[in-house]
Amino acid sequence: MKTMNAPTDDIYRVAPDGSMQLAGHAVSDLLEKFGSPLIVMIEDLIRQNCRAYRQKFDDYPESRIYYASKAFLTTGFCRLIEQEGLGLDVASAGELATALAAGFNPENIIMHGNAKTLQDLRLALESGIGRIVIDNSAEIESLNDLAGLLDCRPRVLIRVTPGIKPSTHEYVQTGQVDSKFGFNLEGGAAAEAVKRVVAKSNLKLVGLHCHIGSQIFALKPFQVAARTMLEFYARACNDLGAQFSELNMGGGLGINYTPGDHPPAIGDHVAGLSRAVLAAAREFGIAPPILCDEPGRSIVGRAGVTLYTVQSTKKIEGIRNYASVDGGMTDNPRYALYQAKHQVVAAKRLNEPVDTVWSISGRCCESGDMLARDVDLPNLKAGDILAVLSTGAYTYSMASNYNRVARPAVVLATPGMVELLARRETDQDLNRLDQIPTWLAQIGKP
Repeated sequence: MKTMNAPTDDIYRVAPDGSMQLAGHAVSDLLEKFGSPLIVMIEDLIRQNCRAYRQKFDDYPESRIYYASKAFLTTGFCRLIEQEGLGLDVASAGELATALAAGFNPENIIMHGNAKTLQDLRLALESGIGRIVIDNSAEIESLNDLAGLLDCRPRVLIRVTPGIKPSTHEYVQTGQVDSKFGFNLEGGAAAEAVKRVVAKSNLKLVGLHCHIGSQIFALKPFQVAARTMLEFYARACNDLGAQFSELNMGGGLGINYTPGDHPPAIGDHVAGLSRAVLAAAREFGIAPPILCDEPGRSIVGRAGVTLYTVQSTKKIEGIRNYASVDGGMTDNPRYALYQAKHQVVAAKRLNEPVDTVWSISGRCCESGDMLARDVDLPNLKAGDILAVLSTGAYTYSMASNYNRVARPAVVLATPGMVELLARRETDQDLNRLDQIPTWLAQIGKP
């Protein structure tokens, strides 16, 4: 009889009674203290991943690492990232405001995005962040004008679309020619952008930026992109009047969501990228640029585990078995968006045979509100605890209040300590932005 396929010990350990422990904390104790559902972030694994990036980039002449905050962000998490010596990549005034509220050094923040508002840009300039990535032609003008109005000269990079299409889901491909992001190399848009920014008196062009996609397992696309970017980098310096020194390759390394996934190690990715950049710099006769990367998922993805409680089960003979839990697409929309797979285990029954095939359904009024389909688990019953693994990235940050479901609490766990990164929302939180128009204020019929 098949038993559960347990991941490595850096995610969880199995107690003698078959129950899961996260950073030494029993899942039942965590739910008793913080409620269900609950997102648990494992601090030691996050720090280990941050250090793997830093240590490998130490072999390159000069480098910077910016954590991609869209993966997961709270004020407390900003403190952890800054302690580990990483900068921060933000894509909105909201993400920037979170970092500033945490006391994050604005000099170590970079902002990008394809549709930055004047509010985004104004806060970026007024707070003095280190870099802004220009994504489109309109932004060249708006940022230059705003910088003149505020009497500052921000350091900027130009986002280039290098025409690389990695083998990943189409929704997370960003570097192909048909993309909403950046200036295409093909057709000359990127070259024209360089010339325009160089001519702007209120903008200081310091480098190029690209991002080819997310959840990428192959090393080759990063290396091909690096050579493509270095070739354009050399042309921009030699022929287009640019005088810059930075190349930001944008992150995108994948993680193992299921036992069948085999992504490269962080060290292998960084080493391969560094070698490709150095080789291309030699080939094109330029000094190696300051190499920047923006990892998000690969730092925090596997470090998150979401705990749910089964509310009911339903068996449709010959069709499907459903186990409905107290969360779903409101706290993890990845399956509803693109059928993303996560490993699911029965968190207090890890020593038991997995003899039944279950589909894990969420609580929202949508047939598509699923967390997993056709996974092997024990014969479940109401009250069982399910753990969905590798939920640290793009779950809580994409959460919603559909059906007025409150967002779960998030805790940071390390041996001997566990505390909140974000408290559970309350009914008062859900109603806090509502207002009743004056003509509806009177209770009862008109």
